[in-house]
Amino acid sequence: MFPIDSDSPELRTDRLLLRRWTAADRQPFAAMNADPDVMEHFVAPLSPLDSNAAADRIESHFRVFGYGLWAVQVDGGPAFAGFVGLDVVTFAAHFTPAIEIAWRLARSEWGRGYAVEAGRAVLRYAFARLRLDEVVAFTSQGNTRSERVMVRLAMTHDEADDFDHLGVPDGHRLRRHVLYRISADRWRSRQEE
Repeated sequence: MFPIDSDSPELRTDRLLLRRWTAADRQPFAAMNADPDVMEHFVAPLSPLDSNAAADRIESHFRVFGYGLWAVQVDGGPAFAGFVGLDVVTFAAHFTPAIEIAWRLARSEWGRGYAVEAGRAVLRYAFARLRLDEVVAFTSQGNTRSERVMVRLAMTHDEADDFDHLGVPDGHRLRRHVLYRISADRWRSRQEE
């Protein structure tokens, strides 16, 4: 369905290392997932058990597809600051099948530009290495922080693409989601600027 890159490389930026997960990442991942500020735009914070299951799914995604949600390590900073990477969308929607770029960073790491810096490296990997045609991103309406990242990644939004996320209970304030896209052609044209 989507390209497999069995090398599963580490990605480097000026300040960050995007790498495969280690056992030591699970505790800070659980702490991040329990933080109500970090999880404000999710239905609920994750319990330690649910966080561990999410880490298992991330590892499984790497094994199946050869890429995934890389752990973010800050040079001279925390060994685990969160994740940024690519994830195959597993629910049915008008824009699927699709691969999304996703991120989640610990509250202490917000406001430093890490999501954009790592996101640019991930998009380079998606389009130059995996040769994807398009990458999407989505979040609940009102998550302006994530939408700003999407805009800085040169992704575009069309209100006609917005959708009700079926994984969010009917009537919940977070059910309506915005969808952003970036095509390989748009990404390439931005590289030439």
